[in-house]
Amino acid sequence: MPTISVFYGITIFMHLTKKEHNPPHIHAKYEGKTASFLIANGEPYKGRLPQRAMGLVKEFVLLYQKELQAMWDTSQYVKLKGLE
Repeated sequence: MPTISVFYGITIFMHLTKKEHNPPHIHAKYEGKTASFLIANGEPYKGRLPQRAMGLVKEFVLLYQKELQAMWDTSQYVKLKGLE
């Protein structure tokens, strides 16, 4: 699973073999915990992170929604800047 971005201690990654599981989503890891977030709206899909991290990941997804969806659709990895 390639790492797409790292910011504020949060690692964002995605399975690029999307055909094995839908809906389109990314994974985030923070302090040993992981959660998945829907690309469509940035909402949590599975798992939980601390509240602040949850908000930052949602912000990231909404900021890069088009790029993340393109990665999901094409299985082409692109490194993205994190939040600043």
